[in-house]
Amino acid sequence: MENNYLQKAKNAMNQFMQNNDEQSQRAAQNAIQSAYNEATPEEQQQLQQLEQQLKESNQLK
Repeated sequence: MENNYLQKAKNAMNQFMQNNDEQSQRAAQNAIQSAYNEATPEEQQQLQQLEQQLKESNQLK
């Protein structure tokens, strides 16, 4: 079962992709970092992918 923190990170990332604003970006970053503490190695890979998406979208601005 996916951990709750990972789901929150995914939700925050989706919110950022919709709003594309600084507040949503910070929320996504914070959610990703919080999720790392409870994540399995597989979940950490997913979090790394989310983090990479966040970095790439920030570079496109």
